[in-house]
Amino acid sequence: MAGAVQEDGSSVTSSSHESSPWMQLSPGLGSPSPWIRELGSEERGLCLIRLLQECAVHVGTGSMENANLGLEHISHLASPDGDTMQRIAAYFTQALADRMLKGWPGLHKALNSTKLSSVSEEVLVQKLFFEFCPFLKVAYLITNQAIIEAMEGEKVVHIIDLYSIEPAQWINLLQMISARPEGPPHLKITGIHEQKVVLEQMALQLAEEADRLDIPFQFNPIVCKLENLDLESLGVKNGEALAVSSILKLHSLLATDDDMLRRDSPVALKNLQKVFHNRQRPLREFLDKDLINLYLASPDSTSTSSPLSLCASPKMESFLSSIWSLSPKLMVITEQEADHNGFTLMERVKKALNFYAALFDCLDSTVSRAPIERHKIEKMLFGEEIKNIIACEGAERKERHEKLEKWISRLELAGFERVPFSYYGRLQAGRMLQISNYGGYNFKEENGCLVICWKSIPLFSVSAWRRWSN
Repeated sequence: MAGAVQEDGSSVTSSSHESSPWMQLSPGLGSPSPWIRELGSEERGLCLIRLLQECAVHVGTGSMENANLGLEHISHLASPDGDTMQRIAAYFTQALADRMLKGWPGLHKALNSTKLSSVSEEVLVQKLFFEFCPFLKVAYLITNQAIIEAMEGEKVVHIIDLYSIEPAQWINLLQMISARPEGPPHLKITGIHEQKVVLEQMALQLAEEADRLDIPFQFNPIVCKLENLDLESLGVKNGEALAVSSILKLHSLLATDDDMLRRDSPVALKNLQKVFHNRQRPLREFLDKDLINLYLASPDSTSTSSPLSLCASPKMESFLSSIWSLSPKLMVITEQEADHNGFTLMERVKKALNFYAALFDCLDSTVSRAPIERHKIEKMLFGEEIKNIIACEGAERKERHEKLEKWISRLELAGFERVPFSYYGRLQAGRMLQISNYGGYNFKEENGCLVICWKSIPLFSVSAWRRWSN
């Protein structure tokens, strides 16, 4: 099979060409066989998956000639305007090509030098995703209900929004707070975003709604990247009941130099001891519960499932430690239920293909009558995530999605304990899916958390946490 990796890590080249699937597709570059155009949708999809995986092997092993040939053949089958698999393939080939171009930094910079990121486009695509898919709607509803329940009887409530981009979440919360039997509290929301204009729009809309509902309200904007957040700028004061909300953002703090995960195990053990030294939760309890999973990963292991590896990101460790020190009554985290943080390119390509195939499929069923909006979501949101997962490495790779089990271990290690979602909150989420007529969507409970699914495929998780109490 072309692209197979030999025991020494090198790729099979000329001798394997005859068995390569794309070598069977055309007699010459740019000249596809007629039968390619006659493939049915299912056959074409299977062919694209195989070709993408073969191409990823060549890209990962540095076989640029074979990778280029693979991209040429995939281009005859993929299309951003085709069926689900054709559209997915178009964005994966773009990501693989971008990774190849990074081998020539000057060329890559020249081709991307005029590309400008628009704040309005970022806001637009987030609104489209919120409007056409129920994932954010469910996450906002569950988060807000958990906050309302945790803050019962509190007179001053402070919410820290780690990715403050969608006013709809907090407008809904204001409306819920206004109906409290004991009356609304004084509400302060600290919004974090790297674009000032986004926070200005957020502040304006929330202030208008708070005035309409006669709720004492304050918005504290912090213009910065989450990784550069200064704890002092949060303005947390004595007497405030604190909640933290993170919607699809916390994983960006896992971005670090990848060689850190390959360092000798004593470094990880030192971090582990440091974490427990600063926490009230007994180390013995953690070891009794998770000893079976506690092993030392080898320096060239591609697995990050070890609890020791959870200490490998200094940014994440420092951030969780800072949040823990603020004693929040509640922290609610929504993350992609995916494993896109593997060391190897092939590992990430395979996992990302499965995850985004489900996302594209559910979007296709929901937005089939609005192809323009669907294209924007796929290109500006999913496509950019795919490119970051596939084309980037080191600190540049921000989309390091991890599964719920990893987040549970990481947060428990940092001194937090899970807070189960109430029956009423789960009931409201179920009703929202039914009333909105979102066919194919559902959610399930897992380890006291919620996992939002498309046709039983887990796509997003929502979990609630508080500081560990003895």
